[in-house]
Amino acid sequence: MTNQHFASVWDAIEDTPAQAENLRLRSSLMMALKDHIAHEGLSQSQAAKLFGVTQPRISDLVRGKIDLFGLDSLVNMAAAAGLRVELRVAQAA
Repeated sequence: MTNQHFASVWDAIEDTPAQAENLRLRSSLMMALKDHIAHEGLSQSQAAKLFGVTQPRISDLVRGKIDLFGLDSLVNMAAAAGLRVELRVAQAA
């Protein structure tokens, strides 16, 4: 058994740096949307209407089913909720 060290948990579970970065970004957006739902006190049905998706889709979001969401859909949901998504590009460490 070898001891491997990774820069992040995403690097440990994904095969490529690109896949790890995509997963990290999706996770951040999902957490922001989940926090918005909680902060606003929205039910899943209310959040679905606000985000322009179905209630089962919100259930998947709240339960953290990251593999069911792409960046585009998460950005669209954030915009529909009145959230602003900012992107910053920097050199990898």
